[in-house]
Amino acid sequence: MTSQPTLPEAGHAPGAPGEPGSGLQAGLKNRHLSMIAIGGVIGAGLFVGSSSGIATAGPGILLSYALVGTLVVLVMRMLGEMSAANPTSGSFSAHADRALGRWAGFSIGWLYWFFWVVVLAVEATAGAKILEGWIPAVPQWGWALLVMVVLTATNLVSVGSYGEFEFWFAGIKVVAIGAFIVVGGLAVFGVLPGVDSDKAGLGNLTDHGGFLPHGAGAILTGVLLVVFSFMGSEIATLAAGESEDPQRAVTKSTNSIIWRIGVFYLGSIFVVVTLLPWDDASIAEKGSYVAALDSLGIAHAGQIMNFIVLTSVLSCLNSGLYTASRMAFSLGERGDAPKAFARTTSRGVPLAAIVASVVFGFVAVFFNYKFPDSVFLFLVNSSGAVALFVWLVICFSQLRMRKIIQAEAPEKLVVKMWLYPYLTWATAALIVFILGYMLTDTEHDGRRTVLLSLLVAAVVLAVAVVKERVLRGRVATAGPAGPTGPAESGPSESADKVSTG
Repeated sequence: MTSQPTLPEAGHAPGAPGEPGSGLQAGLKNRHLSMIAIGGVIGAGLFVGSSSGIATAGPGILLSYALVGTLVVLVMRMLGEMSAANPTSGSFSAHADRALGRWAGFSIGWLYWFFWVVVLAVEATAGAKILEGWIPAVPQWGWALLVMVVLTATNLVSVGSYGEFEFWFAGIKVVAIGAFIVVGGLAVFGVLPGVDSDKAGLGNLTDHGGFLPHGAGAILTGVLLVVFSFMGSEIATLAAGESEDPQRAVTKSTNSIIWRIGVFYLGSIFVVVTLLPWDDASIAEKGSYVAALDSLGIAHAGQIMNFIVLTSVLSCLNSGLYTASRMAFSLGERGDAPKAFARTTSRGVPLAAIVASVVFGFVAVFFNYKFPDSVFLFLVNSSGAVALFVWLVICFSQLRMRKIIQAEAPEKLVVKMWLYPYLTWATAALIVFILGYMLTDTEHDGRRTVLLSLLVAAVVLAVAVVKERVLRGRVATAGPAGPTGPAESGPSESADKVSTG
């Protein structure tokens, strides 16, 4: 054994409150974590992206959502097992660092950071379009700038202000979808008056060309269209490192993800495809949820949905900035990013990590307005498959981390992956299959997304390998008694010893 602590609580080093650089603080309350866990699985993609999935797979889109939902539940179970044993702001990146080696933690950490800073630009633009529609006197770029500034300020104040903001905005999403499911369900079963009974009903699942009008293959195409709307489920495990009881928070969010996905995703999509025929023209024209609200006779359905989408966008922006900054903080802590990223203010806020993340977000917003069909399109496509890369790394990390935890601290296995290791391998195989299937998809840009994402991943991986070799060279040159030996060799050596067992 090395001098490194067993399963260290990396990323949650409170230190002395009030001292700059004292580490992240436990500023998130249990109600914050609960709502972050619930709201984390509800992205704007659910509202705005489901119509294309319905057009592609018909009512069978339910199977696409169920398949991806099952995949997310399994991946989150693995992540929950590792994070409950070692809650850390680096989450899966820190686990990969320990289980697979420095190169893995470095690569997946930076790819994940890249994904979220691109998301910042996408969501800021989406929110700006809605706000400009309401108040056209302010240009779209002005709204994007304002939204980014406000949410940056929220994250810079304290982790508690992020948690409070997310609590209320995620709450709006949860209440809105809950109300939609209840009211829509009453309409489908004929309880709600004033609804067109010729359109609404369970018959919509089979009457218009069958449950799979475009064949069974459309289920997989639907998977490609809906898989990215699930990204964000892992945010609760990153945030747990700054909560009052990290282990409890991780355990609770992991155990509840089945009903969260079942209710919010499958429940709401089920209501949509039973309220209206899947091939109803209004779904393509207005969007699936707006069309469903219209069919219920709800006035100003479009504006109501715009408000809900805006709250989802702001919630996603807020969480995206938080997540990117905490990943940058963790990378800085492990020596895989500038040391400044690991420094915190007296309130436990990683100032440099937040500023660096938002600056890249601002640059991406600029590219979106200046070069939307070239530079920005490249950024979006090259980060598109990162979600699947992250899930695959979680699978391989869990295969190794289970053995490490059992050997060093078996009492910390409070959450266990089902049917280990068989279900872990099956999940990894399914992710690889989806990536492979995307390579055959030219209609929805699946091939381009995977190839560009692989290109960026290869570049980051090459940087990781070069960096590790340079560090090894310095350690070998300095020797164990050299002036830079301990400082340079510490993290690298310990990670190597763990990864080699």
